[in-house]
Amino acid sequence: MDQFDQLINLMVGEEATHDWVLHVFIVIFLTLLLNYFLRKFFSRLALQAKKTKNLWDDSLLEAGRKPIRYFVLLVGVRLVFKITHELQSVQVQEIVKPVVGVMFIAIIAWAVIRFISEAEKNLKTPGYVKEPLDETTVTAVAKLLRLSVIITGVLVILQTMGYSVSGVLAFGGVGGIAVGFAAKDLLANFFGGMMVYMDRPFSVGDWVRSPDRKIEGTVEHIGWRLTRIRTFDKRPLYVPNSMFTSIALENPSRMTHRRIYETMGVRYDDVSQLPSIITKVKQMLIDHEDIDHTQTLIVNFNSYAASSLDFFVYTFTKTTNWVRFHEVKQDVLFLIAEIVEQHGAEFAFPTQTLHMTGEMPPECVEV
Repeated sequence: MDQFDQLINLMVGEEATHDWVLHVFIVIFLTLLLNYFLRKFFSRLALQAKKTKNLWDDSLLEAGRKPIRYFVLLVGVRLVFKITHELQSVQVQEIVKPVVGVMFIAIIAWAVIRFISEAEKNLKTPGYVKEPLDETTVTAVAKLLRLSVIITGVLVILQTMGYSVSGVLAFGGVGGIAVGFAAKDLLANFFGGMMVYMDRPFSVGDWVRSPDRKIEGTVEHIGWRLTRIRTFDKRPLYVPNSMFTSIALENPSRMTHRRIYETMGVRYDDVSQLPSIITKVKQMLIDHEDIDHTQTLIVNFNSYAASSLDFFVYTFTKTTNWVRFHEVKQDVLFLIAEIVEQHGAEFAFPTQTLHMTGEMPPECVEV
């Protein structure tokens, strides 16, 4: 802040003047006029910036638009207090300098935070970067940077106001133990969120589910304490981040294929047709354009069931889309039914055969 006061002294001078009213008027007028021209300047500059897709100059321009104007106002206020120095009481003089210093630091921190936020927004917007970045990672880094700027700004403000930063840090070390015990759940969720950001088991937009808990839906937001998941019945589910460190979690959104695994049975009367049916079904799957032939493909006679000869189909589709997968599976099942029908066979259903020997008792004979 000494350099800031030296700038003010050069603009005003060390000696007070008797015609301070005129000087105050000129300072206020020039401050407002400069503020007006800055607003017009940034508006025109923004129009020119829209013609390009440069990430950093757009972020810098939008970040500095308001802080620079407020900085000009702060300089004007400081000049007014400098001009009217001799008219102020000692208490006012002692308050003005630290307050202006705090506001000056706050404006700088505000500008940096705005720059980080604008860069985060642009990195998520298609067109600013050639390769899209992971939204979860961008959000995590932006949050950490903003938190770092806020902590640094608070420490500098405390130093400006005359507090010992080393004492504050020492107090934080001792008090952190007590706070840790009092807020262990909060810290567990915080570090759970950190693990999610670092390990990235899922990202915003992924479909996740847990076999351990009744958790299934689409991830909408990953916070430092809670993760919001939208269930398939469109209800929001808020999950503490600490839970993700102790449960198994599936991420179906990252699957490479979807599996068709079905068991079907034909009648015992059609045993002679079963080898040919299995061969035809396997060839049909090999020729099917939506089946991935590089993955495991099995069609085999499986077991003698109570009332059927069972064979199973085990294969993988190329698509992972839920709706498209069921369309492919439906087509495969219909084609299998056609193959069975073409061989004069039928699918089996539960039946019982009763074998009777000897003559029936007279009382059982129908009259």
